[in-house]
Amino acid sequence: MKQKWWQKEIIYQIYPRSFYDSNNDGIGDIKGITQKLDYLKELGITMIWVCPIYKSPMVDNGYDISDYLDVNNEFGSMEDLNELLSKAKEIGIKVILDLVINHTSDEHYWFQEALKNPSSTYRDYYIIKEGINGNPPNNWRSIFGGSVWTKLPNEDKYYLHVFDKKQPDLNFENPELRQAIYKMINTWLDKGLAGFRIDSITFLKKDQGFESLPADGNDNLVTCKYKTRNQPGIEKFLHELKRETFDKYDCVTVGEAPGVKYDELSDFIGEDGYFSMIFDFKYADIDVESGSDWFKRTNWTTEEFKKLIYNSQLAIQKVGWGANFIENHDQPRALSKYIKDEKYQNFFGGSALAMMYFFLRGTPFIYQGQELGMTNFNRQSIDEFNDISSIDNYYRSIDEGFSKEEALNFVNLRSRDNTRTPFPWDNSKNGGFTKGLPWLPLTEEYPQINAAEQLNSNKSLFNFYKKLIDLRNNSEYQDVFINGEFQPITHDINENIISYYRQKDNKTIQVIVNLSNENSHIKLGTDKYKIILNNYEDVNTKLNEISLKPYEAITLELM
Repeated sequence: MKQKWWQKEIIYQIYPRSFYDSNNDGIGDIKGITQKLDYLKELGITMIWVCPIYKSPMVDNGYDISDYLDVNNEFGSMEDLNELLSKAKEIGIKVILDLVINHTSDEHYWFQEALKNPSSTYRDYYIIKEGINGNPPNNWRSIFGGSVWTKLPNEDKYYLHVFDKKQPDLNFENPELRQAIYKMINTWLDKGLAGFRIDSITFLKKDQGFESLPADGNDNLVTCKYKTRNQPGIEKFLHELKRETFDKYDCVTVGEAPGVKYDELSDFIGEDGYFSMIFDFKYADIDVESGSDWFKRTNWTTEEFKKLIYNSQLAIQKVGWGANFIENHDQPRALSKYIKDEKYQNFFGGSALAMMYFFLRGTPFIYQGQELGMTNFNRQSIDEFNDISSIDNYYRSIDEGFSKEEALNFVNLRSRDNTRTPFPWDNSKNGGFTKGLPWLPLTEEYPQINAAEQLNSNKSLFNFYKKLIDLRNNSEYQDVFINGEFQPITHDINENIISYYRQKDNKTIQVIVNLSNENSHIKLGTDKYKIILNNYEDVNTKLNEISLKPYEAITLELM
C-alpha cells in the first residue's frame, strides 16, 4: 500500500474520567490531560486518542452524547479543549477524538423533540416501530442485555437501542439525519483534529425486515448482532460518510468494526476503503465464548491465540493497515487476561506481551496504565461496579442459572471497569489522581505500581515501552518495523512460542516470545544474528538455538 503519515504514529488512548483530576472533584478532566502531556512526551507516543468528552448524562461514560458540539461540564470547557489541542501540537503530539454516530443519548435535543411531537422531523432521526399486541416489535436482545426496544410514553410504539435504553440508535436510512452528522464531523475536523476513532461503526445499518429469530437464551431473546451488525447495504452509508467528511481532510480514521469478515477487509481498509485502519477483535475476544455476548469464559491456549494473531496479520496485510492493541476501555487488563500464571503478572509478563504485539505490522495502540503493567481489580459486590454492561451481564448470568458468586467472578474477570480505574501517578493517597473522592476506586496495587516509581527505574515496564517505541520509530530498524512484511513462523516451533519475521529489503527481524511459565527453546534458521532487545538481563544462546525462560521475549536482527 502507499505509505501514509499515520503509519508511523504510536497512539495512546486516554480515558479522561480516569487520567488526571486537575480540580480535585474526583473526576479526571481535560486540563488534567494537558498537565500530563510531558509524561506522554517522555514515553514517546506521537498521538493521543481521547475517549468522549462531549456533553453527556454519562450513563455509558460519555458514549451517550446529548450534544455533539459541546464539552461536558465535568471535563471542562471548549476553551480547555482548545488549549489541549494547542499545547499538544506545540510538543508534536496529535489528537483524535471518539466519534459516536450509531446512537445518541435520550437527552439529545433530537430525541427529546421526537418524543414531544409524533409529527416532528426528528422522529425519523431514530428507529421507532409499532408494538405487536402490546409487546415489542421483535425478540432482539441488546448488547447490554434486555430487549433492544423501549416503549415510548403514552404510545404503542417502541424505539430501538442496540446498547442501553438511554442510547437510542440513529436512523441512517434518513438522508437528512446523515447530512446533520456530516456537518458535525466537519466542524470538528475544521478545529484541527488529526482524525477520529469511530465507535461501533458496523451497527449503522439494520435489517429492515425487523423479524424475530429463534431465542438463544433463557430470556427468550436473541442477540441483535445477527440483524444489526455489518448488514448488507452498510457500504452505502460508509462510502458517503467518507466522501462527505474524511476525504476532505488529511485525517486518520480508526474504525471499531466488529463483525467484519476477512474477505470484506478490502472494503474497509483497502486502497479506497472506508477507514485508515480498523481494530480486529478476533484475537482480543479469545477469552469469551463466541456468540455469548461476553460473560462466558473459554480455556484458550497460546496455540489458539497465536493462530488468531497470525490470521489477522496476514489478512490485513493483503489489503491495508491494522490497529494493534492488547488493552482498551472495553477490555480487561492484558496482564490479568493473557498471563495465566499470576507470578508473572509483572514486568516479565508485561514486557513479553508488549514485544509480542508492538512489532506486528500496523499502528500500535497503548491504553493508559498498560505501560505500567496495571492489573484487574477484585470487587466483592456488584454494587461496587459502575459499568452498566457489567451490571446487566451479572444479572443475565444469574438468569442463565449461575450462582451469584459465579456471576460476580465472570464480571470481575471481564468488566470494563477494570481498565477504567483511575491512573496511579504516585504512591500517595488515591495514587495522586485526585485530592477528592475518586469517581471509581483505584486498583489495590497502586502503591507499588505507579508512574513515579517506574519513571525512576531503568528496569520498569514504562522504560521497556520507551525502548519499543524508540526502536520502532527512531532506530536504524524503523523502515522494517513500519513498512516491513509480516511473516509468521509456524513450523518446528513450540506451541507456547509466538514468533514472526518482519522483512524489508535486506533486513530481517525476528521476534520471539515465550508466552508461558515453562522453559522452552527455539531453533533459528541461522547462527548469525544480533540481539536488539530482550526482557531478561541475559539470553541463553548456543549457536542457532535459544533457550527461553518463562515469558522471555527477544527481538533479533538476522544476518
